[in-house]
Amino acid sequence: MGRVQDKVVLLTGGAMGLGKAAAKALLSQGATVIISDYNAEAGHATAAELGERCHFIEQDVTDWARWGAVIAEVEARFGRLDVLVNNAAITVYGSIADLSPEDFRRCFTFDVDSIFMGCKAAIPLIAKSGGGSIVNFSSAAGVKANADLAAYNSAKAAVPMLTKSIALYCARERNGVRVNCVQPGTILTPNVESVIAGTPDPDATREAFSLAQPIGRMGEPEDIAHLIVYLASDESKFATGAAFAVDGGLSMA
Repeated sequence: MGRVQDKVVLLTGGAMGLGKAAAKALLSQGATVIISDYNAEAGHATAAELGERCHFIEQDVTDWARWGAVIAEVEARFGRLDVLVNNAAITVYGSIADLSPEDFRRCFTFDVDSIFMGCKAAIPLIAKSGGGSIVNFSSAAGVKANADLAAYNSAKAAVPMLTKSIALYCARERNGVRVNCVQPGTILTPNVESVIAGTPDPDATREAFSLAQPIGRMGEPEDIAHLIVYLASDESKFATGAAFAVDGGLSMA
């Protein structure tokens, strides 16, 4: 028996990177995983690669009406929902001087509003299914500020507090839904690889990214995936409203 045997998991932004790694880990422990993503081509390819218990639904996580349709489809096809992983997000670069109001708002729409909408849409079905777990993605960038990440820093800082509020609501309602968040450091995903490759001196950038973590290296997607399995499983049944840092010590530096 796997650690999340027979649990039904909806994981946003699951086509690549941290989402794909988390989906793979959850599948290895017995879950049925529905990955959603706005990139339909990549989503279908990932679902096909990960096997018959991995399914794909196209989704724009900033669209409230689409959230309702996705949750309804999950219930119709699978009969239940045990876990929601709100992984989908974007990074918007820029200082207060450089950012436009539109880009600032866009970052919050993807990184905060989508989590609010996902939790609001999914909680009734998770509760109806007998309770379960919601995992929201924050970031070490929500703890450690950078002058050129005004939007991203503040959006990711909002996620732990939103998580706590929703966790307290669910606890008050006694609906069996736990809500936690994760705070990854710099993880060597394809997106980070592309950022490094696009700099004038990729080797120097890679070294700088590595040394920024006190542990002396960037994280691997599996470092976060293992935590997602724990939070999705009943092993974490007494954890709610917590922020779990897996960042090589970045937020302490």
